[in-house]
Amino acid sequence: MRVLDSYAGLGGNRKKWPDYCEVTAVEMEPDIAAVYQAQFPNDTVIIGDAHEYLLANYDKFDFIWASPPCPTHSQMAKATRHDVRAYPDMKLYQEILLLQHFFKGNWVIENVVSYYDPLIKPQKMSRHYFWSNYHIPKLEIKSPTGFIDSADNQALKDWLGIQYEGNIYYKGNHCPNQVLRNCVHPDLGLHVFESAQTINPSTTDQLSIF
Repeated sequence: MRVLDSYAGLGGNRKKWPDYCEVTAVEMEPDIAAVYQAQFPNDTVIIGDAHEYLLANYDKFDFIWASPPCPTHSQMAKATRHDVRAYPDMKLYQEILLLQHFFKGNWVIENVVSYYDPLIKPQKMSRHYFWSNYHIPKLEIKSPTGFIDSADNQALKDWLGIQYEGNIYYKGNHCPNQVLRNCVHPDLGLHVFESAQTINPSTTDQLSIF
């Protein structure tokens, strides 16, 4: 089974996927990609632009998971302590529409709960939105205490089951926990993956426009 893990990050969502998956992971940040590769040495890891890779290669896969960047959509983007003027990154919706109309397999796009009503209706679980062409039964994963503000980097690594030395910073982010908070918990990642395995993509469509 050929699987694309797009915007792979540290690989939280991928961690418990079964061994029969032939996974190609695309990640822009080399330090993050290195941690991913160390965890999953048999996966093909591509350091590059996941958005462009998806457009060029979506038809080569049986299942696609994508987690486009969330900062311009997240509720934190509107928090009073953030004074950043930016348009929401519409690549999120570009990818949803691309997969909805052109991809023949099962797919899911994950993002955080947004500060606005989503333009395309998702399924919501825990702190995540999921857009997909199949139904995902509800599963709630409790975040550890102090998930947003905790300085306990090791506690987040233990919660995810992802271990690496030191801290990772990227794109000017000065919080060592951000790359860990970006992860989907492995139990939820497995649940979302397994939910697709008995679905016929030609007969399902979970998306609707508000």
